Amino acid sequence: MKVVADSLVPGKAIYELMYVAFIVFFCYFYTAVTFNPVDVADNMKKYGGYVPGIRPGKKTADYIDEVLTRLTFSGAIYVSAVCVLPSILIGYFNVPFYFGGTALLIVVGVALDTAGQIETHLLTRQYEGFMKKGKIARRR
Repeated sequence: MKVVADSLVPGKAIYELMYVAFIVFFCYFYTAVTFNPVDVADNMKKYGGYVPGIRPGKKTADYIDEVLTRLTFSGAIYVSAVCVLPSILIGYFNVPFYFGGTALLIVVGVALDTAGQIETHLLTRQYEGFMKKGKIARRR
């Protein structure tokens, strides 16, 4: 039992493989819970939309599900790489890296969300935006 506990610490290969497996699993789980290809296909059909070359209805739902599976896989691999790469750099190459991959994802996500909220707030106040030529237009 002690051997198993010793191998489940950050930096060990078994830990990293389990970490990647959990990330991939939860990416697929979250996508399955939040996105329903059948509803999307029905809404597209109801509002006159279609995918060129694909018949409306079940064929569209199957196509959307196939594309969603591919996108989820590539996204899960990317997120896994971002999360595991810092611990690999620290553990095997002794690179002085002080943030874990998950912390970097959180910091970047919060920064992007904050910038979006500031832009939305400025637009609702009838400003031209804070990204244009470095000036904020005066309120009228």
